[in-house]
Amino acid sequence: MKSVQIAATILAAGISLSAYSAHAAGNLNLICSADVVICEMMKDRFEKETDITVNMVRLSSGETYAKVRAEARNPKTDIWWAGTGDPHLQAATEGLTQEYKSPVLDQLQDWAKKQAESANYRTVGVYAGALGWGYNTDLLKKKGLKEPKCWADLLDASYKGEIQIANPNSSGTAYTALATLVQIMGEDKAFDYLSKLNANVSQYTKSGSAPVKAAARGETTIGIVFMHDAVAQTVEGFPVTSVAPCEGTGYEIGSMSIIKGAKNLDNAKKWYDWALSADVQSHMKDAKSFQLPSNKSAEVPKESPKFEDIKLIDYDFKTYGDPEKRKALLSRWDKDIGAKAN
Repeated sequence: MKSVQIAATILAAGISLSAYSAHAAGNLNLICSADVVICEMMKDRFEKETDITVNMVRLSSGETYAKVRAEARNPKTDIWWAGTGDPHLQAATEGLTQEYKSPVLDQLQDWAKKQAESANYRTVGVYAGALGWGYNTDLLKKKGLKEPKCWADLLDASYKGEIQIANPNSSGTAYTALATLVQIMGEDKAFDYLSKLNANVSQYTKSGSAPVKAAARGETTIGIVFMHDAVAQTVEGFPVTSVAPCEGTGYEIGSMSIIKGAKNLDNAKKWYDWALSADVQSHMKDAKSFQLPSNKSAEVPKESPKFEDIKLIDYDFKTYGDPEKRKALLSRWDKDIGAKAN
């Protein structure tokens, strides 16, 4: 009888301990600004490995930045993973994110560490990718169009209604494109270029990767996106060819930030360290994600567009990650381009 009571006591203790452990694991409120497929994969893997319940919302970088700003007094988000670095830097400048030096920091590529240093460790680089476009080879051939190899080519009248690009107010990809053109051409010439390009744009999408997905489905011919998003469509079997513009192009450092005032700070730090690990970044390709990983030891997918093969500009993350610069450029885009959009 005594042994049964002891066993019952141990069992009860075990149940209460496991219940406590499950409770202690807790929750994590995450905004993911990558493609929904990689967002879901990351969420599922983290939950299985940690027993932490992840409440995830998928929003583009611009939308996330606006949400984090709006909720600054009462943050609903713990961590913001992925999306272009400029909005992450803007959030850091405004004190919307909090400093954290991950023990994994020394394992990262220099460009990822520089991203962290420039933001006083309020954000960090998780991947990188160059800007370009993808075009549907079948449609191009069917319509008798030439392959667009340069930014200048996209202004050709033959591409009227054949191009999609996202809206830079909602999309970090499109803001990177805007900032890239300003750095290549100068602001006035860049806006003159965008005004002419507008004649060929059929739609300004909300999401940065949407234009090349539309091209893959045959709904448009050319989608201006990060090249890895075009490659992902090719790997899926769609007739999409990716292009790095001949004049040069900008690039993103996809970033990650812990929100200041995070309710689940310890769990946010767990995600942060986990997401920077070589093992996790090596599995990004499993979700057809072909960015360059920030961990030096992570496996680089063979399909990933390599920086050494692309003419990159010296993208000024500090200047174009400044909130005032962003506000000024978007205001001019709204007035000069958005107001006249097709």
